Amino acid sequence: MILNSVLPEASTYAADIDRLFDVITLLVGVPFLIASFLFFSFIFRFKKREGTPAKYITGTEHQYMKWIHRAHVPILLFDVIIVVMAVNVWYDVKQDLPEANSTVRVIAQQWAWTFVHPGPDNVLDTADDIVTINELHVAKDTLYHYKLEALDVLHDFSVPAFRLKQDAIPGRVITGWFEPTLAGEFGIQCAEICGIGHGLMPARLIVEDRAQHAAWIAENSPLSVAAGVEDESASERTRLAAR
Repeated sequence: MILNSVLPEASTYAADIDRLFDVITLLVGVPFLIASFLFFSFIFRFKKREGTPAKYITGTEHQYMKWIHRAHVPILLFDVIIVVMAVNVWYDVKQDLPEANSTVRVIAQQWAWTFVHPGPDNVLDTADDIVTINELHVAKDTLYHYKLEALDVLHDFSVPAFRLKQDAIPGRVITGWFEPTLAGEFGIQCAEICGIGHGLMPARLIVEDRAQHAAWIAENSPLSVAAGVEDESASERTRLAAR
């Protein structure tokens, strides 16, 4: 695939979107090249020549119109193929919301991203939620819902490796989904011009295997952090008392 050669397909629906782009490129590009070749060929073949009078052609004669009508059939067929494929991809990505294994909250603002991860209980908006700035952690082969919000102006949550792009609209919470298929670190960007700092709000998406992600959740949960701080304080008090 053309896009996959320069950007990895890191989500379950990335390949479907790439395939749609490939088909559009093929079905639009090939007729364009043929038409361009004929256009310039006719220009040079039938250019003005001394001693050869010009011939007036209306373009409505049957011998000329038949070539236009013959081209209508494949062009209409190509249009139908593109529309059917585009509607299917749109439905799968934007309208059919599969059941999620986990949910994250994505909050855009000028000019940073706030990500809220569920804690060990895997339930969002509870005491053990993990909040990060400009860094989203997810597990490979896990289906996520995201709750997308904007605090000020229009933003756009874009993860090119996932082929994910969704506007964030102030006053609305938009639910979408993704399922990572490749472990690694990928870029997150705002794809909507949102002010003078628009180009300065990149973020990182870190896809880990499930064991690594579970360890990250356990280590960064506010309850675990608080327990660790309390243990350190108790140890310090014991050390001081022993002096």
